[in-house]
Amino acid sequence: MDLNEAKVLITGSSIGIGYSTAKLLVECGAKVVICSRDEARLNKAATELGAISFIADVSIESDAKNLVKYTIDKLGGFNVLINNAAYGYFSQLTQIETKKFNDVLMTNITGAMICGRESAKYFTEKNYGNIINIASSAGKNGFANGSPYCATKFALRGMTECWRAELRKNNIRVMLVNPSEVQTNFNINAGGKKREFNKTKLEGFHIAHLIKSMLELDDRGFIPEAGVWATNPQ
Repeated sequence: MDLNEAKVLITGSSIGIGYSTAKLLVECGAKVVICSRDEARLNKAATELGAISFIADVSIESDAKNLVKYTIDKLGGFNVLINNAAYGYFSQLTQIETKKFNDVLMTNITGAMICGRESAKYFTEKNYGNIINIASSAGKNGFANGSPYCATKFALRGMTECWRAELRKNNIRVMLVNPSEVQTNFNINAGGKKREFNKTKLEGFHIAHLIKSMLELDDRGFIPEAGVWATNPQ
């Protein structure tokens, strides 16, 4: 697609991968709506990026539905959804707290589903659209203490395959991105410690570059799934 014609909604985009992706797409001529639960951080990001902001918690159905409707109305149409809103919760199986487990599912999976559902209704009507779900290498390989987070990313990968099978006939490209470790506030938001910057590990702009490339491919084709790894992390 021509990014000058892209009308994009990126969830969870006031920081991290979402922020970097919004920055790159705006620079390429796209119109972009960003969202977050944190109003102050969202407004700051929108000013820095030249993007349009909307406060929303995608785990709340009314918020997610209003977010998609606002995007359509504000941009005069809509053709790209990037489902990026997510956070981590890590625990040994014997210590998992049910509420925390359900909460991460509500944001990472249910929120993505609602945004995907509402977007697909519009895209189907227009017989065109693009959905990119941001998963993780944790959606392909499990690890100790990863049950809650890996469960959401494995589920997102499965949902992506289902949506792709349903929506291809409507000229809707459904794609999946699997980043490996990216240096963002993810670890802090998951209850971990701040890590020192490491120049050999990935940053948000690396993932943004892949997303841009996937969107720019001629609409006759699409990249179903792609990952990004650091070449030689130290």
